[in-house]
Amino acid sequence: MDTDAGLVERYLEHVRVGKRLADRTVTLYALDLEKLQARAREAGVALTQVQSHHVRRWVAQMHGAGRSGRGIALILSGWRGFYAWLGREGRIASNPVVDVRAPRSPKPLPKALSVDDSVQLAEFEDGEADPWLEARDAAAVELLYGCGLRVGELVGLDVTASAAARGWVDLQAGEAHVLGKGGKRRSVPVGGKALEALRHWLALRDTAGAWPQQAALFVGRHGTRLSSAALWQRLRRRSLRAGLATPVHPHMLRHSFASHLLQSSGDLRAVQELLGHASIATTQVYTRLDFQHLAQAYDAAHPRAKRKG
Repeated sequence: MDTDAGLVERYLEHVRVGKRLADRTVTLYALDLEKLQARAREAGVALTQVQSHHVRRWVAQMHGAGRSGRGIALILSGWRGFYAWLGREGRIASNPVVDVRAPRSPKPLPKALSVDDSVQLAEFEDGEADPWLEARDAAAVELLYGCGLRVGELVGLDVTASAAARGWVDLQAGEAHVLGKGGKRRSVPVGGKALEALRHWLALRDTAGAWPQQAALFVGRHGTRLSSAALWQRLRRRSLRAGLATPVHPHMLRHSFASHLLQSSGDLRAVQELLGHASIATTQVYTRLDFQHLAQAYDAAHPRAKRKG
């Protein structure tokens, strides 16, 4: 009769040889099954006698000890595969892990810059950079932070409106018209600083090449539409050169736009419309950022919040 250790060894051989899993994956399976054996020994049951209530209790214990929901889910996945194999081998009647789920991990808060850092990035002028690239990147930053655009919406902008355009900026009206998620169009106001940066970029845009037929507002050195990946790279470089401690990506500026607007206005519906969220529940995550900002201000300023060292 197979011992618990013997069953585990047979299963690991099955995934190593029969499923041809990578050595690293097999090692992770072995570690997860070591945890299972330890839990079963503590409960005084053999691996083939484990029931769903045992697994649920062990999940609760792991969660209470601080293991993340994702970490627990990975462990359960390993256990589930082991018991599925035991079922195929005729060693158990039902899989005790099949209906057990890991606790949900709280969604992390979106990363937003402070107001000071956002302004520092927007006002940064890289005197050592190519003036053409500097003008383009500065205009991109102003639109990302000033309008809360997604990176795909930004690089999809054309110079002028047309039937084929996914989006464009009306400089005279001070509005950006973009095509968002789900093919939804929306219009957002463009602030004075962004309009100034755009006019400066447009004055330089075609000086590096003969690209009058290129519809894209933001182009690269070869006259093709600027890609999202290239913009990520440029923004990361620019944020570090501007002296920010955290490398910035485009969506961080969208988060910063929403957070700072909500802090100032408190108008959740308006922020929802400006961001183009289909559901206000998606926008409500920024109220958590707003509360975090208030809590930090309280901790820093209120005499009853200060603790002795």
